[in-house]
Amino acid sequence: MRLSMFSSSALNDVLLSFLSILLEGAPYILLGTVISGFIDAYLPKNAIDKLLPRNPVVAVFASGLLGAVFPVCECAIVPVIRRLVQKGLPVSCAITYMLSAPIINPITVMSTYSAFKGDLTMTSSRLFMAYMITVFIGLLVLRVSPRKILTDAIASTLPDADSASRGSEGHEHGHEPEKPASGSRLVQAMRTAQGDFLETGMYFVIGVIIAATFNTSPALQEVVRGFAGNDIVAVPGMMIFAFILSLCSTTDAFIVAPDASLSMVSKLAFLVFGPMMDVKLLFMYSSVFRKRFVLFLAVGLFVLIGLLCIPWSMVFEY
Repeated sequence: MRLSMFSSSALNDVLLSFLSILLEGAPYILLGTVISGFIDAYLPKNAIDKLLPRNPVVAVFASGLLGAVFPVCECAIVPVIRRLVQKGLPVSCAITYMLSAPIINPITVMSTYSAFKGDLTMTSSRLFMAYMITVFIGLLVLRVSPRKILTDAIASTLPDADSASRGSEGHEHGHEPEKPASGSRLVQAMRTAQGDFLETGMYFVIGVIIAATFNTSPALQEVVRGFAGNDIVAVPGMMIFAFILSLCSTTDAFIVAPDASLSMVSKLAFLVFGPMMDVKLLFMYSSVFRKRFVLFLAVGLFVLIGLLCIPWSMVFEY
């Protein structure tokens, strides 16, 4: 009888956590897919690309700041990025924007500042570390062929190198499809949003189920308390915790800020890694990028953030 009651209580906790994360993230998924639909229907090809500097390296640096102008949280960024890539945005710029936007946006900045009671050191550290890492990843991606990164379904929609170069020389412009009427574009936007929402939502729900299961585990919470006092263990431990919890970047600072047992640098690792890579994002990224690249991205971000936290601990001590 006791086992039955305990199981029912545990199941209720999981369901409540699942609904909490789902209801928090679903509106952003919907917003992102609607934006994606309008991008598909109304945005001319290469429009974003034309706004960025022509130098590809400088363009990556500029892409790391796009989140301040076009703020999108991590729950909504994946469908937007997929549509922008199909519209001609370079993959290196898209990935830089994808990783940085959830952190380098006004809403996250204000929430971090508020959660840490006006601590500019933590707020600026989160922004600066996120920018450094995302630009570095973007510069690495710049050296790799997009077709080695994107799934076959996405890569098949990209223009081949020959047609792209001919288009830049002014040829073959007459082969662009005729633009549909305004009413037809709206229908196209809604249909695209519907398809993106169903596909992205499937990956999102899988991630939320896993996150909710771990989020309600007393054993996991006990583990966190165990490593809190040692940064060598706490930094990677908090990144793993952020990965599992799958919190939104606009609210995650309020979760870790009050915990006095955690060091500032381990909190920073939590706040930078989580919006770039968590359980739900792992599945959502897989709808756009090859699994091998998603694995490289997860490991690369984990190592980079962990290494950068070593010198950053001196900043907080000072």
